[in-house]
Amino acid sequence: MVLGRMATLLLTHPDCLNHVTPDGHPERVARLQAILDALDAPQFAPLLRREARLATDAEVLRAHPPAHLDRIRAAAPSYGGTSLDPDTHMSEGSLAAALRAAGANVQAVDAVMTGAAKNAFAAVRPPGHHAEAMRPMGFCLFGNVVIGARHALEAHGLSRVAIIDFDVHHGNGSQDLVWDDPRILFASTHQMPLYPGTGRAEETGAHGQIVNVPLPAGADGAQFRRQIARLVLPAVAAHKPEMIFISAGFDAHRDDPLANLALDVADFTWVTREILALAAEVAGGRVVSTLEGGYDLDALAASTAAHVEVLMEFSG
Repeated sequence: MVLGRMATLLLTHPDCLNHVTPDGHPERVARLQAILDALDAPQFAPLLRREARLATDAEVLRAHPPAHLDRIRAAAPSYGGTSLDPDTHMSEGSLAAALRAAGANVQAVDAVMTGAAKNAFAAVRPPGHHAEAMRPMGFCLFGNVVIGARHALEAHGLSRVAIIDFDVHHGNGSQDLVWDDPRILFASTHQMPLYPGTGRAEETGAHGQIVNVPLPAGADGAQFRRQIARLVLPAVAAHKPEMIFISAGFDAHRDDPLANLALDVADFTWVTREILALAAEVAGGRVVSTLEGGYDLDALAASTAAHVEVLMEFSG
């Protein structure tokens, strides 16, 4: 795809609405529908909208061993639903949705690297940052963002990338997948203690390239901004990434039912702007962002819309 001017790419697919979880489950179809409804507002007309493609086996295997892909494929029900653990479920549409979520990240990287888009947002589900190398968990089947990061490194020849994760839950899966990879810096802010129980500041990776910033319950936007500015942004800048990935979870919002931080929409606008400004300095503005958590529908829709608005500001 060739454009006359740079734009923000929005990737999604109807398959991501066919990943059906049990009644009452927080990671539900309505999450993505609320986001898509918000992004239908007139100010989002300039978005370059494309359907997310399916990830290939080879792309998934850049992050997971074959046994993991085989397990997910074997577990996928032909009708009804199944549970992989008490939190993580599959319906007959889940495998396609998960492959679209992973494929969106690969497709976004290709678009940004070829200049077809300045940056990208993948409005997809199921999320990915809890999926470990051999273990689906926390609503997640595949490590979507890490699959995209490895594609940038291995298909496009980049030497360093960074992942910034501001979901309220620690991205244990992303951390597991990149622990031994010096090319990928992973920086996470998250509430602690909270599910999944990982993310202590002392967890720094095999090469010191993991930066965990735990926040106490009740931490507000001022505390969040201070730690991002003090710990996350300098670490990312020092890594000199050639592309920045964002695990964009919006469950640190004060209204979210699954956690106890006190951020608001303005805080998500601020952190997105800070990341995009840093990317403009060190990574040629190359940013790929992917939806993770966020479970209050109104807060999720408003926060995601604010996030995408900033992406659009930087795509001109």
